[in-house]
Amino acid sequence: MERNLTLDFIRGVAILGILLLNIVAFGLPKAAYLNPAWSGSVSLSDAWTWAILDLFAQVKFLTLFALLFGAGLQMLLPRGKRWIQSRLTLLVMLGFCHAVFLWDGDILLAYGLVGLVCWRMIRDASGVKALFNTGIVLYLIGLGVLLVLGLISGDHTSRSWVPEAAPLQYEAYWKLKGGMEAVDNRLSLLSSNLLAIGAQYGWQLAGMMLLGAALMRSGWLRGRFSQSHYRRTGVILVGLGLLINAPAVYAQWYLGWQYRWCAFLLQSPRELSAPLQSIGYAALIFGYWRTMASWRITIAIACVGRMALTNYLLQTVICTTLFERAGLFMHFSRLQLLAFVPAVWLVNLVLSVCWLHFFRQGPLEWLWRKLTALATGSPASSTTR
Repeated sequence: MERNLTLDFIRGVAILGILLLNIVAFGLPKAAYLNPAWSGSVSLSDAWTWAILDLFAQVKFLTLFALLFGAGLQMLLPRGKRWIQSRLTLLVMLGFCHAVFLWDGDILLAYGLVGLVCWRMIRDASGVKALFNTGIVLYLIGLGVLLVLGLISGDHTSRSWVPEAAPLQYEAYWKLKGGMEAVDNRLSLLSSNLLAIGAQYGWQLAGMMLLGAALMRSGWLRGRFSQSHYRRTGVILVGLGLLINAPAVYAQWYLGWQYRWCAFLLQSPRELSAPLQSIGYAALIFGYWRTMASWRITIAIACVGRMALTNYLLQTVICTTLFERAGLFMHFSRLQLLAFVPAVWLVNLVLSVCWLHFFRQGPLEWLWRKLTALATGSPASSTTR
Protein backbone atom coordinates (compact mmCIF):
# COMPACT_ATOMS: atom_id res chain seq x y z
CA MET A 1 0.00 0.00 0.00
CA GLU A 2 1.44 3.35 -1.07
CA ARG A 3 2.00 5.75 1.82
CA ASN A 4 0.39 9.17 1.95
CA LEU A 5 3.04 11.61 3.22
CA THR A 6 0.46 14.20 4.24
CA LEU A 7 -1.41 11.69 6.41
CA ASP A 8 1.88 10.55 7.93
CA PHE A 9 2.62 14.18 8.81
CA ILE A 10 -0.83 14.70 10.36
CA ARG A 11 -0.42 11.49 12.35
CA GLY A 12 2.99 12.70 13.52
CA VAL A 13 1.46 16.01 14.61
CA ALA A 14 -1.18 14.07 16.57
CA ILE A 15 1.39 11.86 18.32
CA LEU A 16 3.58 14.82 19.25
CA GLY A 17 0.57 16.90 20.29
CA ILE A 18 -0.80 14.20 22.58
CA LEU A 19 2.33 14.54 24.73
CA LEU A 20 1.40 18.15 25.54
CA LEU A 21 -1.41 16.74 27.69
CA ASN A 22 0.09 13.40 28.65
CA ILE A 23 3.08 15.07 30.26
CA VAL A 24 0.74 16.27 33.02
CA ALA A 25 -0.53 12.71 33.52
CA PHE A 26 3.07 11.46 33.75
CA GLY A 27 4.32 14.12 36.15
CA LEU A 28 1.31 14.90 38.35
CA PRO A 29 -1.48 12.93 40.08
CA LYS A 30 -4.39 11.66 38.02
CA ALA A 31 -6.65 14.42 39.39
CA ALA A 32 -4.45 17.09 37.77
CA TYR A 33 -5.20 16.02 34.19
CA LEU A 34 -8.44 17.99 33.89
CA ASN A 35 -8.37 20.03 37.09
CA PRO A 36 -5.60 22.64 37.48
CA ALA A 37 -6.88 23.29 41.04
CA TRP A 38 -6.47 19.64 42.05
CA SER A 39 -4.42 20.60 45.12
CA GLY A 40 -7.06 23.06 46.34
CA SER A 41 -5.41 26.11 44.78
CA VAL A 42 -3.76 27.02 41.49
CA SER A 43 -1.03 29.44 40.46
CA LEU A 44 -1.72 32.01 37.76
CA SER A 45 0.90 30.45 35.47
CA ASP A 46 -0.64 27.00 35.79
CA ALA A 47 -4.13 28.40 35.21
CA TRP A 48 -3.02 30.09 31.99
CA THR A 49 -1.16 26.95 30.90
CA TRP A 50 -4.31 24.91 31.45
CA ALA A 51 -6.47 27.47 29.61
CA ILE A 52 -4.26 27.69 26.51
CA LEU A 53 -3.84 23.93 26.23
CA ASP A 54 -7.57 23.44 26.79
CA LEU A 55 -8.34 25.78 23.91
CA PHE A 56 -5.86 24.42 21.39
CA ALA A 57 -4.80 20.90 22.46
CA GLN A 58 -6.94 19.18 25.09
CA VAL A 59 -8.86 16.33 23.40
CA LYS A 60 -8.06 17.83 19.96
CA PHE A 61 -5.01 15.69 19.19
CA LEU A 62 -6.61 12.53 20.57
CA THR A 63 -9.63 13.28 18.39
CA LEU A 64 -7.35 13.84 15.40
CA PHE A 65 -5.67 10.50 16.07
CA ALA A 66 -9.07 8.77 16.28
CA LEU A 67 -10.03 10.37 12.98
CA LEU A 68 -6.91 8.96 11.34
CA PHE A 69 -7.48 5.58 12.99
CA GLY A 70 -10.89 5.39 11.34
CA ALA A 71 -9.35 6.46 8.02
CA GLY A 72 -6.84 3.64 8.45
CA LEU A 73 -9.65 1.12 8.99
CA GLN A 74 -11.21 2.26 5.72
CA MET A 75 -7.88 1.75 3.94
CA LEU A 76 -7.49 -1.73 5.48
CA LEU A 77 -10.84 -3.05 4.21
CA PRO A 78 -9.29 -4.70 1.11
CA ARG A 79 -7.15 -6.80 3.48
CA GLY A 80 -10.27 -8.64 4.61
CA LYS A 81 -11.88 -9.72 7.85
CA ARG A 82 -9.16 -11.97 9.23
CA TRP A 83 -6.39 -9.41 8.76
CA ILE A 84 -8.31 -6.53 10.35
CA GLN A 85 -9.60 -8.57 13.30
CA SER A 86 -6.16 -10.05 13.98
CA ARG A 87 -4.51 -6.65 13.76
CA LEU A 88 -6.98 -5.03 16.14
CA THR A 89 -6.91 -7.96 18.56
CA LEU A 90 -3.12 -7.68 18.77
CA LEU A 91 -3.54 -3.94 19.44
CA VAL A 92 -5.94 -4.75 22.29
CA MET A 93 -3.40 -7.16 23.78
CA LEU A 94 -0.60 -4.61 23.45
CA GLY A 95 -2.79 -1.93 25.00
CA PHE A 96 -3.65 -4.19 27.93
CA CYS A 97 0.03 -4.88 28.61
CA HIS A 98 0.85 -1.18 28.26
CA ALA A 99 -1.93 -0.19 30.68
CA VAL A 100 -1.07 -2.80 33.29
CA PHE A 101 2.72 -2.95 33.21
CA LEU A 102 3.81 0.51 32.06
CA TRP A 103 1.29 3.35 32.37
CA ASP A 104 -2.35 3.82 33.35
CA GLY A 105 -3.00 6.45 30.66
CA ASP A 106 -3.01 3.98 27.75
CA ILE A 107 -5.25 4.65 24.71
CA LEU A 108 -4.33 1.60 22.60
CA LEU A 109 -6.74 -0.74 24.37
CA ALA A 110 -9.67 1.62 23.83
CA TYR A 111 -8.81 2.15 20.15
CA GLY A 112 -8.47 -1.58 19.58
CA LEU A 113 -11.73 -2.49 21.30
CA VAL A 114 -13.76 0.23 19.62
CA GLY A 115 -12.06 -0.52 16.31
CA LEU A 116 -13.22 -4.15 16.49
CA VAL A 117 -16.79 -2.84 16.47
CA CYS A 118 -16.33 0.04 14.05
CA TRP A 119 -14.58 -1.72 11.18
CA ARG A 120 -17.75 -3.72 10.41
CA MET A 121 -19.85 -0.56 10.50
CA ILE A 122 -17.41 1.03 8.07
CA ARG A 123 -17.46 -2.01 5.77
CA ASP A 124 -21.24 -2.28 5.75
CA ALA A 125 -22.03 1.44 5.36
CA SER A 126 -24.10 2.09 2.25
CA GLY A 127 -22.24 5.27 1.35
CA VAL A 128 -20.20 8.22 2.55
CA LYS A 129 -23.24 10.18 3.71
CA ALA A 130 -24.57 7.30 5.81
CA LEU A 131 -21.13 6.72 7.33
CA PHE A 132 -20.69 10.41 8.11
CA ASN A 133 -24.15 10.79 9.64
CA THR A 134 -23.76 7.66 11.76
CA GLY A 135 -20.44 9.00 13.06
CA ILE A 136 -22.08 12.28 14.07
CA VAL A 137 -24.93 10.47 15.84
CA LEU A 138 -22.57 8.20 17.79
CA TYR A 139 -20.44 11.16 18.84
CA LEU A 140 -23.48 13.12 20.00
CA ILE A 141 -24.72 10.12 22.00
CA GLY A 142 -21.43 10.13 23.91
CA LEU A 143 -21.79 13.86 24.45
CA GLY A 144 -25.33 13.37 25.70
CA VAL A 145 -24.22 10.73 28.19
CA LEU A 146 -21.61 13.17 29.51
CA LEU A 147 -24.33 15.77 30.11
CA VAL A 148 -26.56 13.23 31.85
CA LEU A 149 -23.69 12.23 34.13
CA GLY A 150 -23.25 15.89 35.02
CA LEU A 151 -26.93 16.35 35.80
CA ILE A 152 -27.05 13.35 38.14
CA SER A 153 -23.65 13.89 39.77
CA GLY A 154 -24.96 16.08 42.61
CA ASP A 155 -23.30 19.04 44.24
CA HIS A 156 -20.71 17.20 46.33
CA THR A 157 -17.05 17.31 45.29
CA SER A 158 -15.56 13.98 44.31
CA ARG A 159 -12.42 12.88 46.11
CA SER A 160 -10.94 12.04 42.74
CA TRP A 161 -11.37 15.68 41.62
CA VAL A 162 -9.71 17.29 44.66
CA PRO A 163 -8.02 14.38 46.46
CA GLU A 164 -7.00 14.55 50.10
CA ALA A 165 -3.40 14.22 51.25
CA ALA A 166 -3.53 10.48 51.99
CA PRO A 167 -4.67 9.39 48.48
CA LEU A 168 -2.07 11.69 46.91
CA GLN A 169 0.67 10.21 49.06
CA TYR A 170 -0.44 6.70 48.19
CA GLU A 171 -0.54 7.46 44.46
CA ALA A 172 3.01 8.80 44.66
CA TYR A 173 4.04 5.77 46.71
CA TRP A 174 2.88 3.08 44.31
CA LYS A 175 4.06 4.92 41.21
CA LEU A 176 7.53 5.41 42.62
CA LYS A 177 7.73 1.94 44.16
CA GLY A 178 6.52 0.04 41.10
CA GLY A 179 6.24 -3.75 41.24
CA MET A 180 3.01 -5.59 42.02
CA GLU A 181 1.71 -2.66 44.05
CA ALA A 182 1.71 -0.57 40.88
CA VAL A 183 0.27 -3.41 38.78
CA ASP A 184 -2.66 -3.85 41.18
CA ASN A 185 -3.45 -0.14 41.08
CA ARG A 186 -3.18 0.03 37.31
CA LEU A 187 -5.58 -2.91 37.03
CA SER A 188 -8.05 -1.06 39.24
CA LEU A 189 -7.75 2.06 37.09
CA LEU A 190 -8.09 -0.04 33.95
CA SER A 191 -11.42 -1.46 35.14
CA SER A 192 -12.70 2.08 35.67
CA ASN A 193 -11.48 3.12 32.23
CA LEU A 194 -13.23 0.16 30.59
CA LEU A 195 -16.50 1.18 32.25
CA ALA A 196 -16.01 4.72 30.93
CA ILE A 197 -15.40 3.37 27.42
CA GLY A 198 -18.60 1.36 27.49
CA ALA A 199 -20.74 4.05 29.07
CA GLN A 200 -19.54 7.25 27.43
CA TYR A 201 -16.11 7.65 25.83
CA GLY A 202 -16.49 4.70 23.47
CA TRP A 203 -19.43 6.37 21.71
CA GLN A 204 -17.37 9.44 20.91
CA LEU A 205 -14.37 7.38 19.86
CA ALA A 206 -16.54 5.30 17.54
CA GLY A 207 -18.07 8.43 16.10
CA MET A 208 -14.69 9.91 15.24
CA MET A 209 -13.53 6.66 13.65
CA LEU A 210 -16.57 6.59 11.40
CA LEU A 211 -16.08 10.26 10.51
CA GLY A 212 -12.46 9.52 9.61
CA ALA A 213 -13.52 6.59 7.44
CA ALA A 214 -16.13 8.76 5.72
CA LEU A 215 -13.62 11.52 5.00
CA MET A 216 -11.18 8.95 3.63
CA ARG A 217 -13.83 7.28 1.46
CA SER A 218 -14.93 10.65 0.06
CA GLY A 219 -11.37 11.53 -0.90
CA TRP A 220 -11.21 14.48 1.52
CA LEU A 221 -8.42 12.86 3.58
CA ARG A 222 -6.62 11.96 0.36
CA GLY A 223 -6.19 15.64 -0.54
CA ARG A 224 -8.51 15.52 -3.57
CA PHE A 225 -10.09 18.93 -2.97
CA SER A 226 -8.65 22.34 -3.83
CA GLN A 227 -6.20 24.08 -1.54
CA SER A 228 -8.57 27.02 -1.23
CA HIS A 229 -11.27 24.63 -0.02
CA TYR A 230 -8.99 23.17 2.65
CA ARG A 231 -7.78 26.61 3.80
CA ARG A 232 -11.27 28.02 4.01
CA THR A 233 -12.58 24.92 5.78
CA GLY A 234 -9.68 24.93 8.23
CA VAL A 235 -10.12 28.55 9.23
CA ILE A 236 -13.89 28.17 9.66
CA LEU A 237 -13.71 24.94 11.70
CA VAL A 238 -10.86 26.01 13.97
CA GLY A 239 -12.48 29.40 14.53
CA LEU A 240 -15.85 27.82 15.29
CA GLY A 241 -14.25 25.35 17.69
CA LEU A 242 -12.51 28.15 19.59
CA LEU A 243 -15.76 30.13 19.80
CA ILE A 244 -17.53 27.12 21.31
CA ASN A 245 -14.79 26.21 23.77
CA ALA A 246 -13.58 29.65 24.92
CA PRO A 247 -16.69 30.52 27.01
CA ALA A 248 -16.45 27.15 28.79
CA VAL A 249 -12.78 27.74 29.60
CA TYR A 250 -13.68 31.15 31.05
CA ALA A 251 -16.60 29.67 33.00
CA GLN A 252 -14.45 26.93 34.55
CA TRP A 253 -11.87 29.48 35.64
CA TYR A 254 -14.61 31.80 36.99
CA LEU A 255 -16.22 28.95 38.95
CA GLY A 256 -12.89 27.89 40.44
CA TRP A 257 -13.09 24.49 38.72
CA GLN A 258 -16.10 23.31 40.74
CA TYR A 259 -16.59 19.56 40.40
CA ARG A 260 -20.15 19.26 39.08
CA TRP A 261 -19.77 21.92 36.42
CA CYS A 262 -16.16 21.46 35.44
CA ALA A 263 -15.87 17.66 35.59
CA PHE A 264 -18.95 17.12 33.41
CA LEU A 265 -21.18 19.93 32.15
CA LEU A 266 -18.46 22.35 31.08
CA GLN A 267 -16.49 19.52 29.50
CA SER A 268 -19.22 19.30 26.85
CA PRO A 269 -18.25 22.45 24.89
CA ARG A 270 -14.68 21.16 24.68
CA GLU A 271 -15.88 17.77 23.47
CA LEU A 272 -18.17 19.47 20.94
CA SER A 273 -15.38 21.70 19.66
CA ALA A 274 -12.77 18.93 19.42
CA PRO A 275 -13.99 17.33 16.15
CA LEU A 276 -14.31 20.75 14.54
CA GLN A 277 -10.81 21.82 15.53
CA SER A 278 -9.15 18.49 14.77
CA ILE A 279 -10.67 18.34 11.28
CA GLY A 280 -9.77 22.02 10.93
CA TYR A 281 -6.14 21.31 11.81
CA ALA A 282 -6.05 18.57 9.17
CA ALA A 283 -7.64 20.92 6.63
CA LEU A 284 -5.04 23.63 7.24
CA ILE A 285 -2.25 21.10 6.74
CA PHE A 286 -3.76 20.00 3.42
CA GLY A 287 -4.34 23.62 2.48
CA TYR A 288 -0.72 24.66 3.00
CA TRP A 289 0.89 21.35 2.07
CA ARG A 290 2.58 22.62 -1.09
CA THR A 291 4.48 25.13 1.02
CA MET A 292 5.21 22.77 3.90
CA ALA A 293 6.13 19.64 1.92
CA SER A 294 9.71 20.72 1.23
CA TRP A 295 10.56 21.63 4.81
CA ARG A 296 12.94 19.28 6.62
CA ILE A 297 10.87 19.45 9.80
CA THR A 298 7.82 18.33 7.82
CA ILE A 299 9.64 15.22 6.60
CA ALA A 300 10.86 14.51 10.13
CA ILE A 301 7.36 14.80 11.61
CA ALA A 302 6.04 12.55 8.84
CA CYS A 303 8.63 9.97 9.93
CA VAL A 304 7.22 10.21 13.47
CA GLY A 305 3.79 9.52 12.00
CA ARG A 306 5.04 6.47 10.11
CA MET A 307 6.31 5.11 13.43
CA ALA A 308 3.30 6.26 15.46
CA LEU A 309 2.99 3.13 17.61
CA THR A 310 6.70 2.99 18.35
CA ASN A 311 6.83 6.69 19.19
CA TYR A 312 3.73 6.58 21.41
CA LEU A 313 5.20 3.76 23.49
CA LEU A 314 8.63 5.41 23.46
CA GLN A 315 7.07 8.48 25.07
CA THR A 316 5.75 6.23 27.82
CA VAL A 317 9.15 4.62 28.41
CA ILE A 318 10.95 7.97 28.54
CA CYS A 319 8.41 9.69 30.79
CA THR A 320 7.84 6.83 33.22
CA THR A 321 11.61 6.51 33.53
CA LEU A 322 11.92 10.21 34.33
CA PHE A 323 8.98 10.66 36.66
CA GLU A 324 8.59 7.23 38.28
CA ARG A 325 11.97 5.52 38.12
CA ALA A 326 14.03 8.72 38.62
CA GLY A 327 11.64 10.00 41.27
CA LEU A 328 10.55 13.26 39.59
CA PHE A 329 6.83 12.58 40.08
CA MET A 330 5.01 15.59 41.65
CA HIS A 331 8.19 17.69 41.59
CA PHE A 332 7.08 20.12 38.87
CA SER A 333 4.15 22.40 38.14
CA ARG A 334 1.95 22.13 35.06
CA LEU A 335 3.90 24.88 33.31
CA GLN A 336 7.30 23.46 34.29
CA LEU A 337 6.37 20.03 32.94
CA LEU A 338 6.04 21.49 29.45
CA ALA A 339 9.81 22.04 29.46
CA PHE A 340 10.25 18.26 29.15
CA VAL A 341 8.12 18.05 26.00
CA PRO A 342 10.61 19.43 23.41
CA ALA A 343 13.30 17.03 24.63
CA VAL A 344 11.01 14.02 24.21
CA TRP A 345 9.91 15.34 20.81
CA LEU A 346 13.55 15.57 19.78
CA VAL A 347 14.09 11.91 20.67
CA ASN A 348 10.98 10.96 18.65
CA LEU A 349 12.14 12.98 15.64
CA VAL A 350 15.78 11.87 15.62
CA LEU A 351 15.00 8.20 16.21
CA SER A 352 12.30 8.15 13.52
CA VAL A 353 14.43 9.81 10.87
CA CYS A 354 17.45 7.61 11.61
CA TRP A 355 15.46 4.37 11.79
CA LEU A 356 13.52 4.99 8.58
CA HIS A 357 16.76 5.77 6.78
CA PHE A 358 17.51 2.04 6.99
CA PHE A 359 14.08 0.41 7.37
CA ARG A 360 10.62 0.84 5.86
CA GLN A 361 8.77 0.52 9.18
CA GLY A 362 9.29 1.22 12.86
CA PRO A 363 10.28 -1.78 15.01
CA LEU A 364 6.89 -2.17 16.68
CA GLU A 365 5.08 -1.54 13.41
CA TRP A 366 7.14 -4.35 11.87
CA LEU A 367 6.37 -6.68 14.78
CA TRP A 368 2.66 -5.80 14.66
CA ARG A 369 2.53 -6.52 10.95
CA LYS A 370 4.55 -9.73 11.32
CA LEU A 371 2.33 -11.09 14.09
CA THR A 372 -0.79 -10.18 12.12
CA ALA A 373 0.58 -12.05 9.13
CA LEU A 374 1.35 -15.09 11.29
CA ALA A 375 -2.14 -15.02 12.78
CA THR A 376 -3.78 -14.91 9.36
CA GLY A 377 -1.33 -17.06 7.43
CA SER A 378 -0.59 -14.13 5.09
CA PRO A 379 2.85 -13.15 3.80
CA ALA A 380 4.51 -10.13 5.48
CA SER A 381 6.75 -7.87 3.46
CA SER A 382 10.33 -7.21 4.45
CA THR A 383 11.18 -3.97 6.28
CA THR A 384 14.65 -3.51 4.82
CA ARG A 385 15.26 -1.34 1.78
